[in-house]
Amino acid sequence: MSKFLNMRFNLMPFWLLLCFSTPRSVCCDYEVTQVVSSYYDMEDYQYVKKFDSHIHINTYDTYFIDLVKKDNFKFLNIVDDRPFGLPMEEQEKVAISHFEDFSDQMIFATTFSVDDWENDNWLSKTISHLENSFSKGAKAVKIWKNIGMDLRDAKGNFVMVDNPRLDLILDFLSKKNIAVIGHNGEPRDCWLPLDEMTFSQNYYGSHPEYHMYLHPEFPSYWDQINARDNMLNKHPELKFIGAHLGSMEWNLEELAKRLDKYPNMDVDLSRISNLQLHTIRNREKTRNFFIKYQDRLIYATDTSINSSENPEKIKNKIHNNWIEDWRFFATDHKMNLKGHGSFRGLKLPKKVIDKIYFKNAQKKLGFS
Repeated sequence: MSKFLNMRFNLMPFWLLLCFSTPRSVCCDYEVTQVVSSYYDMEDYQYVKKFDSHIHINTYDTYFIDLVKKDNFKFLNIVDDRPFGLPMEEQEKVAISHFEDFSDQMIFATTFSVDDWENDNWLSKTISHLENSFSKGAKAVKIWKNIGMDLRDAKGNFVMVDNPRLDLILDFLSKKNIAVIGHNGEPRDCWLPLDEMTFSQNYYGSHPEYHMYLHPEFPSYWDQINARDNMLNKHPELKFIGAHLGSMEWNLEELAKRLDKYPNMDVDLSRISNLQLHTIRNREKTRNFFIKYQDRLIYATDTSINSSENPEKIKNKIHNNWIEDWRFFATDHKMNLKGHGSFRGLKLPKKVIDKIYFKNAQKKLGFS
């Protein structure tokens, strides 16, 4: 019997022999280290490569670049065709200027104007503009909410994102393998009374002209979503990123339906408060959503940097937001969502964090 036991002992794996031959506390520490190594913690924030896929830089100042370097980020600077703030042409000049100087830290997305939508030469001018932007480094094209919420045709009808006139542009982008970032519609709050909104009371209370609940003659929330879905039906090969959780921030089941149906659709995560609210309501369900769709989710904040702001103040604000987002995704620390309650972070595995914070954006946008 003694000889048999000695033979069995000699065949044991080295790590198991180590546990038999070392104090219990050392063995237990080894096992805990093996478990913890599958996850990041707060100390890892500084060392992990990260990418923020939704930034708007509206200044030639470079203080934001300093923060990006310090926090080990790269980012996508997005140009919008919006009727306020810095004009589209100037936004693009700013983007190109920063890209030329800091290509290791950033890439940029261009857009196109619809001011002369009804002109016969609109299509050729638009494609020429896009080609020029790509030659200067643009990696994606943004379609903003003015298509669907502002632009009208000669008959006064709203132009939606599935309008046949846009098909030629989308076919062109699909053939060039260029990703489209779609801000289609608004959060569902936009179509709700103020007292039924989740997070948007202050904004729409101060800007009733944008509060669609007060403008029932405008396209509805589902009009916007259905038009976006129809556009994807018509262009199944198009690389598409739905900005702000595809404007489906209120319902993960509805978002999941789209991710299942449209394999080339990803979404950026730039309504993280909604994700935290989902976590308060059902943490396991929210975490499982991230695990299941880990290849389709891209970290984003929708941060704007303007010349009128105090550089140190805005840097601190952005840094703190990035830190808290990391806490939410990478740890199970206790957190609080103002007005809604406390919750624990999702503590996603390292491989999931690496995807949503860098690899998914890299794959979709084609940067090194």
